[in-house]
Amino acid sequence: MKRIIIWIPRVLTLLFAAFISVFAFDVFGEHYGFWKTILALLLHLIPTGIILIVLAASWWWEWVGAIVFPALGALYLVLAWGRFLPSVCLVMAGPLFLVGGLFLLSWLFRNQLRTKG
Repeated sequence: MKRIIIWIPRVLTLLFAAFISVFAFDVFGEHYGFWKTILALLLHLIPTGIILIVLAASWWWEWVGAIVFPALGALYLVLAWGRFLPSVCLVMAGPLFLVGGLFLLSWLFRNQLRTKG
């Protein structure tokens, strides 16, 4: 059970990164040239890169994920509120708050979770 509590936020973050990466593929329907399509794809993948960088830091220091993921969720809400339906905001920001809370639990109970037995 201890291993599950440690791994859940990491796996959920990877799944969320894969989920938001899917939205980057819409650039292929825009009929740009090759280089403009590559550039647009890279720009659309910036949020995924940010999520993966924060995950890399959170992998070793859970407190980073406990702080940064909810901050990213709040930033998304501030930037997207009124531009999208509330359900869209929940789908995009909700997982960030969830994994932030799970990293917080992992950080608070790290000594108990990492002991053998």
